Amino acid sequence: MLRRLFLALFILLVLALTLPLLALGASWLQFDAAARDVLLHMAQTVLPGYVLTTFLLCLAVALGVALVGIVTASAVTLFDFPGRRVFEWALLLPLAMPAYVVAFAYTDFLQFGGPLQVWLRETFELRGRLLPEIRSTPGAAWVFIFTLYPYVYLLARTALAERGAQLMEAARLLGAPLRRRIVEVALPLARPAVAAGVALALMETLADYGVSSYFGIHTFSTGILKAWLVMDMPTAAAQLSTMLLVTVALLLWLEQRAQARMRFAAARGLHGGSADAQPVRLRGRRAALAVLVCGLPILFGFVLPVLFMLRPLIGGWDVLPWDRFLLWSRNSFWLAGLSAVLATALALLLSFALRVRPGGVTRSAVQITSLGYAVPGAVIVVGILLPVGWVQQLHPQSAVGYWITASALGIIWAYLVRFTAVALQSVQSGYARIAPSLDESARMLGSTGLALAWRVHWPLLLRSSAAAALLVFVDVLKELPVTLVLRPFNSDTLAVVTFQLARDERLGEAALPALTLVLVGLLPVILLSRTLRQR
Repeated sequence: MLRRLFLALFILLVLALTLPLLALGASWLQFDAAARDVLLHMAQTVLPGYVLTTFLLCLAVALGVALVGIVTASAVTLFDFPGRRVFEWALLLPLAMPAYVVAFAYTDFLQFGGPLQVWLRETFELRGRLLPEIRSTPGAAWVFIFTLYPYVYLLARTALAERGAQLMEAARLLGAPLRRRIVEVALPLARPAVAAGVALALMETLADYGVSSYFGIHTFSTGILKAWLVMDMPTAAAQLSTMLLVTVALLLWLEQRAQARMRFAAARGLHGGSADAQPVRLRGRRAALAVLVCGLPILFGFVLPVLFMLRPLIGGWDVLPWDRFLLWSRNSFWLAGLSAVLATALALLLSFALRVRPGGVTRSAVQITSLGYAVPGAVIVVGILLPVGWVQQLHPQSAVGYWITASALGIIWAYLVRFTAVALQSVQSGYARIAPSLDESARMLGSTGLALAWRVHWPLLLRSSAAAALLVFVDVLKELPVTLVLRPFNSDTLAVVTFQLARDERLGEAALPALTLVLVGLLPVILLSRTLRQR
C-alpha cells in the first residue's frame, strides 16, 4: 500500500512539474483558422524582428563569452603570475550580478544625462551624444558577456586543470614553443568545455526578460509576454513560447553533447601524468598582460556595476524607502525560502525514487523534470496561464484563476517548475557519493523504503541538501519574469521593485534592492569558490 502511494505521489509530482510544457504542446491542437491568421500576421510583422534581434544578440554573446572565458581560464590555469590565486575566485564574482542590475547600473552612468557624459561635455565644452547608446543590442550583448562569461570560465578551467599543465609540460619537453602549446594543446583540450559553457550562457540570454525589456530590445522573451499581456493573444504567446522552447532544447542537447565529449577527453588524457608539471611562470610585460586580461572582466562585470549603483544609493540616502524595503525583503525571503524548501524536498523524493528504481521509466521522468531550469521564465508563465484560461472557458465560475494569479500558489508552482532542477542536480551529486553497498547493508539490517531514506541517506545528504536550498533561494530572489507576472497582490519583491524603479528612472531608490540582490547572490559564489579550492 505504501509503495503504491509513493508511486502515485511520484507520478503526480512529475505531471505537475511538466504540465506547463505539456500545455504548450497541446496549444497546437487548437491551431484553427484564427490561430493560423495570427501566426501569419506575426510572421509578416514582428516575428522577423524577434528572430533577427535574438540571433544577433546570441551570436555576439556566444563569441564574447567564449573569448573572455577561454582567455581567463587559460591564464589562471596554465600560467603563474602575481595575483593568480585571487583571480581564480574573483573571476566568479559576476555570477552574483543579475544581468538586469548590471544593465541599470551602466545605463545610469553612461546615458546622455549620466555623470560621465555630463562631465565630458562640461570639461571639454562639447555638445551632443559623446558615447554610443547603451540601450541597444550591442549594449545588451556587453551586459550579457560580462555577467555570463563565468559559465565558460568555470568549465574551461576545470577541463584545463585536470590535464592542462601535464600536457603543456609534455609539449614543452618535445620542443614546442609557447604559442604552439597554447594553440595546439590547451585550446583543443578546452573546446568541449567552452562549447558547453557557451550553450549555458545562450540559454540564460534567451531566458532573459529584464535586460531586453529595459533596453527596449524585441527578443522572443519580451515578445511572448507582450503578446499575452499587452496584445491579449494567448495563442500567439503559446506559439512563440514553443519556438523558443525548441531553440532552448537544441542548446540543451548541444550542451549535454559537449559535456559528454569533455568527459571523454578527460578519460583519454594522460593517466598519472607528471606530478612536477607546473604552470608557466610569467614575468614583466607578459605578467602585466595576464593581470590585465583577468582584471578587466571583473572590473566590467562586478566592480564598476557595484560602484555605479553605490553612487545613487549614497546620493539619495535620505529618501530611501526603508519601510517599504523591509516589506519587499520580507516578501522576497518568504517566497524564496518556501520555494527552496519545497524544491529541495521534491529533489530528495525524485532522487530517492531514482535510487531505489533506476529503471528507464523513472530515469526518463526525472530527466524530463530536470529540463525546467533550461526553460525561460516567460515560457513557464505562458505554460501555467494557458490551461488556466482553458478551465475558465469551460467553467466561468471556477476559482482556478484566482488561486493561480491572486495567491502564492501560482508563483510557487512556477518556481518549482523552473528551479527544482537546480536542487535535483545538487542532491544527485550527493547521492553519487553514497556507495550502493550502504543500501545493501541497510536492507540486510531491516531498513527499507522510507526508513532507508531517513536513517541512511538523509544524514549523508545534509550538506548537498543545504547547498541545493541555498542555490534555489538565490535563484528565486533574482527571478524576474515569473515574479513580475504571477506575484500575488501587494507582494512586490526585491527583483520586481528593482526593475520597476529603474524603468521609472528612480535609480537612487532602485540601488538599495539591487545591491541587496547582489549581496545575497555572493553566497553561492562563495560556496562554489570553496568547493573549487577543496578539489
